[in-house]
Amino acid sequence: MTDVVRRHAEDEFAGELDLLAKTDDRPKPPGWKLSPQAVVTYLMGDGEITPKYIGPRRLMEVAVATLATDRALLLLGVPGTAKTWVSEHLTAAISGDSSLMVQGTAGTPEESIRYGWNYARLLAEGPSRAALVESPVLKAMAGGAIARIEELTRMPSDVQDSLITVLSEKVLPIPELGTEVAARKGFNVIATANDRDRGVNDLSSALRRRFNTVVLPVPADAEQEVDIVSRRVAALGRSLELPELPPAYEEIRRVVTVFRELRAGSTEDGRTKLKSPSGTMSTAEAISVLVNGIALATHFGDGVLRAQDVAAGIVGAVVKDPVSDAVVWQEYLETVVRERDGWRDFYRAARA
Repeated sequence: MTDVVRRHAEDEFAGELDLLAKTDDRPKPPGWKLSPQAVVTYLMGDGEITPKYIGPRRLMEVAVATLATDRALLLLGVPGTAKTWVSEHLTAAISGDSSLMVQGTAGTPEESIRYGWNYARLLAEGPSRAALVESPVLKAMAGGAIARIEELTRMPSDVQDSLITVLSEKVLPIPELGTEVAARKGFNVIATANDRDRGVNDLSSALRRRFNTVVLPVPADAEQEVDIVSRRVAALGRSLELPELPPAYEEIRRVVTVFRELRAGSTEDGRTKLKSPSGTMSTAEAISVLVNGIALATHFGDGVLRAQDVAAGIVGAVVKDPVSDAVVWQEYLETVVRERDGWRDFYRAARA
């Protein structure tokens, strides 16, 4: 499907997955498409394989090793640390299908974890397997695949706890039919969560024990974050069919600098303390600002990414609260940006 906005990871990177499968001679856990070593290579990159995650390799090794055991994996981190991205690519490499996903919200029902019913058939035929509507988790159990649960802590606590039997006993009872579904080898669960956003429901101790937690950190330094942002901006630009613009390293570095300084509450040199805005100032938001800037430069500019193309996006990312965040932003502009060499164009654009 070449006309979709975004393809699943197993489709987008099918060539890389095929290449790894052909050269993979290491032992594979039951039900896995690739060996753990090959899965980590797919994530971190190696020659012909593009890196999907830029960060500590050991974290990916721990995550993959966890999925080779009977424990589920919880990817924890602040918004924008690539939890969903890593979850999708792990599932694509291991199971070859990243679509078995439950999106956690305050209104997520228990049926999304267990099963539901086709009520027309239920009324006509009574309880039967044909009337059963399988959840992504149930499909993963039956097929020996990995199920993804996004934003686990946004689900109500009673819905979260419906996972306990699935993760501990590896079975899902269906009392209406007097039967159960036993998980096939290869089944596991990857969940993502963060504790920064509003509406978070803490995991019970019983459920937390069923997960091995891997905390994904924010990028360690500015150069690493610039690398991440540059790669993702280029990839998103291609998927959106935006024209490839001349290299704009200076603007990318500038956006990353603003985000890192406001996130950390101090300038890069540590000399000036800053107030932080109410938002998270995540790497994902920096990527969004730059992609939006490319669209502006393409359709309303001269085809070169300039300060005025990214300034409006940065203001929108910083000023979530029109009162308190506006004060933070104005103070940053006047005390830091105004006095910084080479930033006069950005200062004027941001003020405008």
